[in-house]
Amino acid sequence: MRRIATVLAAGAVITGCASQPEFAARPPTRELVLEKTLAGRTLGEGAFVNSITGGETKFSVVIDGNWDGKVLTLVEDFTYADGSTDRKTWRLTKTGEGAYQGVREDVIGYAKVRQDGAGVRLDYYVTLSTGLGGIDVRFQDLLYLNDDGSIANQAVVSKFGLRVGRVNITMRPQ
Repeated sequence: MRRIATVLAAGAVITGCASQPEFAARPPTRELVLEKTLAGRTLGEGAFVNSITGGETKFSVVIDGNWDGKVLTLVEDFTYADGSTDRKTWRLTKTGEGAYQGVREDVIGYAKVRQDGAGVRLDYYVTLSTGLGGIDVRFQDLLYLNDDGSIANQAVVSKFGLRVGRVNITMRPQ
């Protein structure tokens, strides 16, 4: 379970088709620009909720971001409720205005990253290790700034277009 939760960081049954996460009830008023917002240290708290079992895995994350003018490197150190830890490293290369191509150790191919109004969307696939072997799942993340300056990260996790989980993280730049 820890390996699955590690990957998912970053309902009782499958309830239907997965859809992209949407902004909160009121769209954000400030634009989130990855290389500005995530450069430096960011602290977060979150949970993965399994749509099949209803189980929840809570975690905290420390993200150290570095922008070199072309690539945003995000080193993510996760600590889970059971005390286990893991590290993942994103490398997001700017390819155009509001567009990036992302890689991470567990991402299959590349993540598509793009500005969407005031928020940023990521779309990528990872292979999760389970007791039954590996399973490829799709992540669709939405990051945006809340009015209080915190960063929301909502993700839908799907397989064959069906939602299998969701991730919600609230982060604060330090």
